[in-house]
Amino acid sequence: MTQPTLIAAIQLNSGDDVAANLSLASDWVGQAASLGARYVVLPEYFYWMGEDEMQRVDLGEPFGHGPLQQAMSNLAKRHQIYLAAGTLPIVSPLANHVYNSQLLFGPQGDCLSRYDKIHLFGFDDGTLRYQESDVLASGRQVTDYNLDFARVRTSICYDLRFPELYRHPGAYELISMAAAFTYPTGQAHWHTLLQARAIENQCYLVASAQTGTHPGGKQTFGHSLIIDPWGTILDECVSGNGMAIAEFNLEHLTQIRQKLPALSHRVL
Repeated sequence: MTQPTLIAAIQLNSGDDVAANLSLASDWVGQAASLGARYVVLPEYFYWMGEDEMQRVDLGEPFGHGPLQQAMSNLAKRHQIYLAAGTLPIVSPLANHVYNSQLLFGPQGDCLSRYDKIHLFGFDDGTLRYQESDVLASGRQVTDYNLDFARVRTSICYDLRFPELYRHPGAYELISMAAAFTYPTGQAHWHTLLQARAIENQCYLVASAQTGTHPGGKQTFGHSLIIDPWGTILDECVSGNGMAIAEFNLEHLTQIRQKLPALSHRVL
């Protein structure tokens, strides 16, 4: 019998002080690890949520080098966990733009995987405007990685609205989602989209989120979740700094896929 594995989604209200943000993230990752979590996901932009988006470019690091990456490597190694480091600003070939990248660090502190966010958020309702393409370069490669208990499909925030990303060829048992959903879009669609992605792909989903009000007045939705392959919410952190933590159970997933083999019934 395969033993269930604890997984955790960290929820943060990050600000414009990088050192304070790293300290806050470190504290919550440590708490998750102390409860037995072996795979921990930080939210998008956990390192900085300020007002001037060009600051992301200034914080950009070459892949494999830099204080943000080193801090995450040290954190994973210290707690002997797999750490999906939310997103980090990685230098891109496009001038004044960085990749919004999720890096996976293993228990030895080595970087095991990199995913550059593919879909860049744009929103304008006349009063609020967000245009990630002003400072972010788009990735092009769908990314999966292996943990010692599951294969993971990586995604970031706005990716959630594009189901073709999750149907891209490749078998997996867990979706990783790091997000900073705005409050209006989160209130309308967050739970629905997450549960749909878990149900239609018959997999677990761990979603970490930014929460609350950030410098400049931007509001994010929170509601970090862990969802099972049937669409059941196993744990939820509604608001404030905290975590959702629950068991990934491969036998439960296998039973659902055997009883309702929808993935094998695909025609298109």
